[in-house]
Amino acid sequence: MDFEQRTIEIARQNVEEGGRPFATVIVKDGEILAESPNRVAQTNDPTAHAEILAIREACTKLGTEHLTGTVIYVLAQPCPMCLGALYYCSPGEVVFLTTREAYEPHYVDDRKYFELATFYGEFAKNWDERRLPMRYEPRENATEVYKVWQQHNGGERRVTGVPTA
Repeated sequence: MDFEQRTIEIARQNVEEGGRPFATVIVKDGEILAESPNRVAQTNDPTAHAEILAIREACTKLGTEHLTGTVIYVLAQPCPMCLGALYYCSPGEVVFLTTREAYEPHYVDDRKYFELATFYGEFAKNWDERRLPMRYEPRENATEVYKVWQQHNGGERRVTGVPTA
């Protein structure tokens, strides 16, 4: 099966149905494990990006939060939220089919604190220098939650079974 073409078809169908032009297909052992279009417009959920929805479905099917050994096909370069989710689920590879520069003459999704042209630079800034207003309210008992987690985890700080470098 042509997984790249399948990704394009899902995105095209989503546009025909009033959705946004994004899609994701997750493949494991040569078979489609999960696929999804972007569902933001249909659900009014700003996190309902194709990558997020497909990752959720694939992880549920596999019974794990890790997608090692998978190939994830996405229509466009992942946004920062989806890029974070992709890093977090640890696929074998991510394949994207178009760049932001290529689709920008046809589609722009800038927001109040989010323009694709400048957003990745926001990550490099300290939390108090970002455009999104943030405030740090230190609470000693907030850290206690993590101490309790560590105790419940046999003294370990890491989640067992997490793929690491």
